[in-house]
Amino acid sequence: MIQLKNGNKTEVISTIRNHVWASDVTADTGGEDRGPNPHELLESALAACTSITIQMYARRKQMTLTDVRIECTTVSESKTDSVISRKIELIGDLTADERKRLLEIADKCPIHKLLTSQIQIQTESVV
Repeated sequence: MIQLKNGNKTEVISTIRNHVWASDVTADTGGEDRGPNPHELLESALAACTSITIQMYARRKQMTLTDVRIECTTVSESKTDSVISRKIELIGDLTADERKRLLEIADKCPIHKLLTSQIQIQTESVV
């Protein structure tokens, strides 16, 4: 469970288990840039999940993957169609087939599956 509390102006403090961090928006959008903005957090979740999934698979298959570098950016968004660019750099002594397979595995990460599904958000007021 994620718990949020309003901090200063647009800053929000997030708490998960024993981890605490701030998120905010930049000064040009009314914030104080005290942490990543919500879009950056979403992009970071996709990048982190992709990296973890690729690394776990490579380790299980005993591939010589030494590092994964991922860049995610929201290219466009609308109510019906949005695009997130995900660039993956696989570092290590890998064959062409291993690289191809690891890129296929990237699409199996749970956050990728979630973001490409039909998402419904159920909102309720808690008193």
